[in-house]
Amino acid sequence: MQSKINVLNLNEERDPHGRLIFRRPPPNKGWLELHTEPVIEPNLAIVDSHHHIWDQDGGYMLEDLLDDTSSGHRIIATVFMQSHWCYRKEGPEAMQPVGEVERVAIVAKAAERSNLPIKVCAGIVGFADMELGDEVAPILEALIEAGNGRFRGIRHATVSDNRITNNLARVLPFDMLQNSKFQRGLAQLQAAGLNFDAWIYHTQIPQLIKVARTFPRLPFILNHIGAPLGVGPYAAMRKEVFKDWCASLKELATCPNVYIKLGGLGMVVFGFNFHEHLKPPSSQILADEWRPYLEIPIELFGSKRCMFESNFPVDKASSSYLTLWNAFKRITQGASDTDKFWLYSGTATSTYKLSL
Repeated sequence: MQSKINVLNLNEERDPHGRLIFRRPPPNKGWLELHTEPVIEPNLAIVDSHHHIWDQDGGYMLEDLLDDTSSGHRIIATVFMQSHWCYRKEGPEAMQPVGEVERVAIVAKAAERSNLPIKVCAGIVGFADMELGDEVAPILEALIEAGNGRFRGIRHATVSDNRITNNLARVLPFDMLQNSKFQRGLAQLQAAGLNFDAWIYHTQIPQLIKVARTFPRLPFILNHIGAPLGVGPYAAMRKEVFKDWCASLKELATCPNVYIKLGGLGMVVFGFNFHEHLKPPSSQILADEWRPYLEIPIELFGSKRCMFESNFPVDKASSSYLTLWNAFKRITQGASDTDKFWLYSGTATSTYKLSL
């Protein structure tokens, strides 16, 4: 095991409700440059199904995204995921998130005019408050218009746990997905023909199963493999967490309208803590640690319902873009060409209805 640097003991920090706080570590460019390796399978076409653009933590703008996506892998398109970025500063509060989609659509159009070999933000996932219930309908209409043909759905994060938190802006109810007004909002989303990206912890997957069965025509996309927690009290419960996560995923996979994103394991809540090491991990180290967490979803959901994601720049705290995709490719080394097509580009293209 690599030596570790001295870092702040985040486990000692608690929110006003007594929950342990786990903050997102920012990327460290100098640290990332300490490791490099050749690109594996450089001709494999990839649609990065989940990345952000924002101005927090030093910023991650179009030029940063292009720098990462041009590092050696064949990234043909990306999907933007809501980032609480560039909201409107005026007008009704519920309409302010439309500003993010407007801005991302402009960024995407600018990249398109540059004749780049990648379709940046080919799909856009924004935010609308599902707790508005039926009143969310006009906001969805505004988002669709703002997306200029690229808007594909909503992510309203419901991630919550009674013992840990990484969201200090608002304490989210653990059972928000089961709220009646939230579900009326989902009904409007279903009626509009859009997707719902679900950001939850593994302890909330049973709720998603119920909701997915309630709205069988609404595509649900589970972010970050359903986040089996590995921090705080869960750090000493890895075997139990893995078992519970597997059981929940097995049941969730029986819902044909649910898809799953393979990635996000570089986040601090997973507990791998690669950001604390003196040197960045190699793709082989990542593959060895992450293999069971990625092979299980593929086995349960099948390649046509799984899609790889970078979750950059969040996962950039743990590895470079090049190393991340190399790790994924090591894990799928024995997969058929057909399965690789779906895992790396086909499922994302189909689920987000991308025009490539």
